[in-house]
Amino acid sequence: MPLLLGTKPTPCLDNPTPQSSMPTFLGWLLNGGEAQTKHEMRPTRFVVLATIVLFTAIFLSAPAYAFAKSPKVDVAEQEQADHQGEFSPPAPTPEQMQAAKSIVKQLQKEHYIRRFVDDELSSELLDELIKNLDPNRLFLLQADIDEFENYRTRLDDQLRVGKLEAGFTIYNRFQKRLTERLEWITAKLPALLKGFDFTAEESFLIDREAAPWPKNNSDADELWRKQLKNRVLGLRLSDKPEEEILELLTKRYENQLNRVKQTESEDVFQIYMNSLGATFDPHTSYFSPRTAANFQINMSLKLEGIGAVLQSKDEYTKIVRLVPGGPAAKQGQLKPADRIVGVAQGRKGEFEDIIGWRLDDVVDKIRGPAGSIVRLQVIAAASVDEVRSVVVIERNEVKLEEQSAKKEILEYNDNGRTRKIGVIDVPAFYLDFEAVRNRDPNFRSTTKDVRKLLAELQVEGVEGVIIDLRENGGGSLRESTELTSLFIEKGPTVQIRRPKIRKVYLEQKPTASPYYKGPLMVLVNRTSASASEIFAAALQDYERAIVVGTQTFGKGTVQSVNPLEHGNLKLTESKFYRISGDSTQNRGVIPDILFPPIYNAEEVGESALENAMAWDSIRRVPHQRYHDFKQALPSLDASHKTRVSHDPDFEYLKERYDWQLELANTKVLSLNEEARKLEREKNKTRALELENKRRIAKGLEPKESLEEDEEEEPKEETEEEKERLKKESPSYALLREAGEILLEATPLFTQKKTAVRLYQFR
Repeated sequence: MPLLLGTKPTPCLDNPTPQSSMPTFLGWLLNGGEAQTKHEMRPTRFVVLATIVLFTAIFLSAPAYAFAKSPKVDVAEQEQADHQGEFSPPAPTPEQMQAAKSIVKQLQKEHYIRRFVDDELSSELLDELIKNLDPNRLFLLQADIDEFENYRTRLDDQLRVGKLEAGFTIYNRFQKRLTERLEWITAKLPALLKGFDFTAEESFLIDREAAPWPKNNSDADELWRKQLKNRVLGLRLSDKPEEEILELLTKRYENQLNRVKQTESEDVFQIYMNSLGATFDPHTSYFSPRTAANFQINMSLKLEGIGAVLQSKDEYTKIVRLVPGGPAAKQGQLKPADRIVGVAQGRKGEFEDIIGWRLDDVVDKIRGPAGSIVRLQVIAAASVDEVRSVVVIERNEVKLEEQSAKKEILEYNDNGRTRKIGVIDVPAFYLDFEAVRNRDPNFRSTTKDVRKLLAELQVEGVEGVIIDLRENGGGSLRESTELTSLFIEKGPTVQIRRPKIRKVYLEQKPTASPYYKGPLMVLVNRTSASASEIFAAALQDYERAIVVGTQTFGKGTVQSVNPLEHGNLKLTESKFYRISGDSTQNRGVIPDILFPPIYNAEEVGESALENAMAWDSIRRVPHQRYHDFKQALPSLDASHKTRVSHDPDFEYLKERYDWQLELANTKVLSLNEEARKLEREKNKTRALELENKRRIAKGLEPKESLEEDEEEEPKEETEEEKERLKKESPSYALLREAGEILLEATPLFTQKKTAVRLYQFR
């Protein structure tokens, strides 16, 4: 589960409490990426927020235990005897056993998916737990996997009565293998490093998820030799001296081994229960009393940091998304799916290698007081090699002002006539919750800010308006409905289905009131999620706006948090549906006119998550259609494609994306140093060629290298310089083209009267 850095928690919008003033969009982020509704919260309000400090199946960065002999799978007493005199194996507590029974009951009764904990689920749970523990098949042996088959159809029987021995036995065996492997690699590291021949023709399989399990320790030794050689080669190519490589790797493996010895029973139970939750969907998870209690302590604190949502994947800390307006988003170098591998404090502090660390330990290193500097070593998402860049970020609070909607005007020359399109950038669906609770009439919200900006844009003579939702991860469901109401007369905005009570709720604008009637467009991309998708989908279904961009995230479910006697369970209880009846889950919103993608859909988006719930549909609800775009869309799309056919920014985005997919599909790396150097230089040359091809075509000065973009000490930029760089970026070219499409489409919006009195938006 992701962890959020640099924000302050918030309760649900529709369940006000006096303890937090953070706007609801951060509550949405803290709640795992779903818009909030009145159905989501239970009386223990802090537990929704505590989900961000959970981490499901942390693998090497998870806490762990060490063991001696392999336990017999069927005999818990024998297992305990095997470990006497050594590290005590974790064993389930009575509280955990009772919690397991409660979790099974709640999953069967409360979860949106109506399924039983039966033999079929038991089989899935066994595979899920093993995969979570050892995703690259580097620790467990084939004999272990064969032995675990005894549990294939028995886990469900045990869990229903609160027995946890099977899950703990599997975990303990994994930790035994992990401990043995870390001790082996630590002892042999100097000799292995001396024995590596980087002129030999060897290769390394990057992703072993579908590879055979090692048959014995000799097979595992060879896998680890190649993995170590790959890591050493990556460090050599990054100009690390031999003695530093040995010191760094020794410290890395010793730290992992120390963490193995600190695991507690609750850690094992949490991973087992999270594996169970994952068989239902990726947003269902358990969190322990300690996790919840620790987070409750922080409820009144201002957590300052970089504004990034992180999760642990294999041994790496991965960027899930950036908080709009946060320090990392404003700095501009970090991207979703990038991996953080090192952290340094201040401008001169030494980097600490964080590969294999627990996620909460990584967060402690990255988080810090406002105004302080943190430096991150980052491996780009598309990189198959350990090519590291340094990102320097000044920590700060994520402020409402940074999240607020902003406007600008795009100007176009049409045969000597200046035409204007207004743009309203909406980074999140926010609400000043404390002000609302205090009945302050001057409270800030997305809808209030957009209403004001609409009025200003009309005064400035724009012919149409673009609502830019790119990078908008969602926020308050209430605000998505309120914002939609600015553009429709009245009617439903989204359906929320809860199968348990067999009822579909409607969020809607119940009564007619003035609304903006002019030409309208919604611009989205892969990171537009949840409330953003609800807004874009409603305006698309009403044919009130043309939607352009790329397929959205696809987060169409609602989670609630249920208290247990021991811990809490977050589960998916509801699902969003468009007024057309189609779900936004998994599929997201498909734009009317598609732009080149920026993010790899296999890395970013709901469909990239394992066991993500499927798309489906329910009955549509009656709603009017304001315009008829269907006949005109092919012509608009053809004009768009003609305009961008030789556009340097669009060509750049397409070529870069194709190249990223090519890199992502690389499965095998050479362990020959010269071959790797050649490959690395080829990639650097290609990246520079792509950038300079774009720059030359736009009349800009070409770059001599891309290293100047990765300086540890980025120069301070004036506002004029920032504006110039923004307008030179490919992202801005997408916005300009969206305006071109809307200008061409303005006659389509004249079927209804578009005049509106300005006071309606004040």
